[in-house]
Amino acid sequence: MRRTLLTIVLTIILIAGCAAPSGNPTATLPAASPTSLFLVTVPPNATPTLTPFQPYTEDGTPTPFLPASDTALPDAATATLVPSAILPPESTPQSFYAPPYAPAPAPVLTDNQTVTFLLLGSDKRPGQTYFRTDTIIIAAVRPASGQVTLISVPRDLYVYIPTVGMDRINTPYEYGEMYHYPGGGKALLKDTILYNLGIRVDHLAIVDFDGFSRIVNTLGGLDVPVYCPYTDWHLIDPSYDPTNADNWALYTVGPGVVHMDGDLALWYARSRQKSSDFDRGRRSQEVIRALYARALQTGAISKIPQLYNDFSSSVITDLGLDGILQLAPLALHLNNADIRSYYIGRDEVTGWMTPGGASVLLPNAPVVQSMLQQALSPSPRLEEQAKLTVEVRNGTANPAWDALAAERLNYAGYSTHLVPADRQDYVNSLLYDLAAAPDPTRAGSLLTVLGLPSSAYITAPTQAEINYVLIVGADYQPCFNPTGLAP
Repeated sequence: MRRTLLTIVLTIILIAGCAAPSGNPTATLPAASPTSLFLVTVPPNATPTLTPFQPYTEDGTPTPFLPASDTALPDAATATLVPSAILPPESTPQSFYAPPYAPAPAPVLTDNQTVTFLLLGSDKRPGQTYFRTDTIIIAAVRPASGQVTLISVPRDLYVYIPTVGMDRINTPYEYGEMYHYPGGGKALLKDTILYNLGIRVDHLAIVDFDGFSRIVNTLGGLDVPVYCPYTDWHLIDPSYDPTNADNWALYTVGPGVVHMDGDLALWYARSRQKSSDFDRGRRSQEVIRALYARALQTGAISKIPQLYNDFSSSVITDLGLDGILQLAPLALHLNNADIRSYYIGRDEVTGWMTPGGASVLLPNAPVVQSMLQQALSPSPRLEEQAKLTVEVRNGTANPAWDALAAERLNYAGYSTHLVPADRQDYVNSLLYDLAAAPDPTRAGSLLTVLGLPSSAYITAPTQAEINYVLIVGADYQPCFNPTGLAP
């Protein structure tokens, strides 16, 4: 089966370089089922079906925006809210003038030990020349330590665009192409990211809707761990007319490991009518992690040279084959526990309406810079947690809940593998500490990540190589917010 260049770029280069309890009784660990230890299978009923709308209770409700006349402008942001400069006509290429005021640039946060990539999903349609980049994820790879960081940026972030003025962060690529910025849209977008976020962008990759769907289908689909149920409007069939309201229905996926074809994966990664751009950033990262796992399963990494020339037209990128080959060995030794996830979310922005009536997000510069500095710094805690392994067993009749719990631990930097449980009627989840000298403080961190009470902690000292065994019980709540879990 053939693979695409975007699969290589996204999975190999861009995301590869992913109160302490006490007084617990010592106990004997239940035996695991003797069947297959490492295979994660998609349950038969994981394929999503059309369902009545189910309210999405995770923190994904769109921020309400007041009319401009009723909205008090934050003092800290006043200086940056200047009218955008009127762009020169296309007939005068490279004829620019700067707006009368430009906010101070952000301090540079990237160092020489980091290689950065910009992952972009565009809204380009067939025959369209200019387009915006509505999905924006920054991937920072530290080859020396094997650490990878993904940072989601909301498309409505209101930023200063060099030579243009203030506008949403999804517009620089379009402006750069339309008005012949030196280096084109890629250069203007890179300059905008550096100016506002302090992140040097070394390479980028852009894919449109159709290209992404074809890539996922070529891979045979993706198995995406959907830990929070998600409902939104979905076109009943990709061939139906999207302008006809009767061709849409509410669609629900999860919780569970959901097998997605290209159309469903695209819908899951980009829809936001019943959620928000913040939640879309979370789901986009879920799909990227699943894409990386799928590329490893199918052996795409070993076929890079022949695939590069065959599928270079599938994606807009400035990354050459030599660069891909240099980082490919790193990808072979990474898993989802090596990928840290960060988001410019509600805590980092303030909703505002421009004088022109556009709803945008003003960045809270100090908070954004603090989060980005943490995201781009090497993580000693990740290196420490990488030494630990948690064995996860599904003690319930809920399909793939072990995989959902494992994914949650991966977000926090813990390596996991799945083992069938001895039975499926556990009422309560249990965390067994197998260390010869149990560490309640360390176990307390695991319980916090999993959302479990201290009563779930049981010491069972052994000489096993596995550090912990988690048995997922009926009380386990699979939905979680990944913000703040990154080590």
